[in-house]
Amino acid sequence: MAPRGGTLRPVTTTPLTIFDTTMRDGEQAPGFSMTPAAKARLATQLDCLGVDVIEAGFPKASVGDFEAVRGIAARVRRPIIAALARALEDDIDCAWEALRGAARPRLHVFLATSDIHLEYKLRVDRAACRQMAAAAVAHARRYCPDVEFSAEDATRSDPAFLAEVAEAVIEAGASTVNLPDTVGYALPEDIGAMFAAVRARVGDGAVLSAHCHDDLGLAVSNSLAAIQAGARQVECTINGIGERAGNAALEEIVMALCVRPDRLPYRVGIRTEHLFETSRLLSAIVAVPVPPNKAIVGDNAFAHEAGVHQDGMLKHRLTYEIMEPATVGAPGTRLVIGKHSGIRGVDARCRALGHHLRPDDLTRLYARLIPLADQIKELDDTRLAALIAETRGVGAEAR
Repeated sequence: MAPRGGTLRPVTTTPLTIFDTTMRDGEQAPGFSMTPAAKARLATQLDCLGVDVIEAGFPKASVGDFEAVRGIAARVRRPIIAALARALEDDIDCAWEALRGAARPRLHVFLATSDIHLEYKLRVDRAACRQMAAAAVAHARRYCPDVEFSAEDATRSDPAFLAEVAEAVIEAGASTVNLPDTVGYALPEDIGAMFAAVRARVGDGAVLSAHCHDDLGLAVSNSLAAIQAGARQVECTINGIGERAGNAALEEIVMALCVRPDRLPYRVGIRTEHLFETSRLLSAIVAVPVPPNKAIVGDNAFAHEAGVHQDGMLKHRLTYEIMEPATVGAPGTRLVIGKHSGIRGVDARCRALGHHLRPDDLTRLYARLIPLADQIKELDDTRLAALIAETRGVGAEAR
């Protein structure tokens, strides 16, 4: 029987659209603003990564956002370029003006549908909301055949009313309907039920899209639940950046699909070997480091310190790694020398540095290394080499 883990490509043909909103929802997070030039660099990298849709910004928000969207629309030609607009004619007109040079433009219109938003923010009733949504989509369709509608706060909306709005915007011309978990409130079973209910109401009238936030740490789980319930587009960001606790992380969704085709039989066009460099480019642009424990692209994602883990890795990689670092473009597996390391891991690190120690020298090195690692957390190669030299010197004197 083949070892479990390490499978990297689904063999089915059910396609999923990867919609990247790093430069729109991601940028809305405090401290993550990007200049038009920085957005242009990131858009080029996202094109290389293979995303299907790049949401380049919210043109009505600022002159900088307008210019960023217009510049990306003119230069990045393969993916769909989307721009966000409220359900207002001025917003939609502005978004189209920024997008009109795109080879494949998409107008993305949103309006809240939950009673909380209708009462306290929009101050309209359900009938007015439905009419506003349909009218906005119809206005956008005058410019562009590819129109997406987002029902903001969908997961806290009345299910029957949400389905009514979805039906109305599809009739008005929306080709994609997004059902976002705007405040990260839902559980996976909630998401599954919502998508299944809307899909039953609208059938194949439009592509259903998921857009999940991470307020409860469930954005990726909820996105996968949406896919399993019929969503065929998933909206996500590099490194999971976004409002409050962030969005579903693109790299985590993609690698879940790649590693678990047995449960997630879907196909994406992402070139996974570019995930790590894309993550690091975004980190450099926004000057926010990637947390070391971040899944897929963090510095510790392929690092092992515990002796038991190091021993297993030295015997067979699949004991403690379910994907190869090269698959996501990461530098490689690291056996970290620290206080939890075992003697086999230390020996392997020494050999990698060109030092083949006698058993007694290795034992002495290990005995000296662990108390030192208890104080300084991790021994780098320079410190380890010095300790090897000292240990060999002591060993030679004893002999």
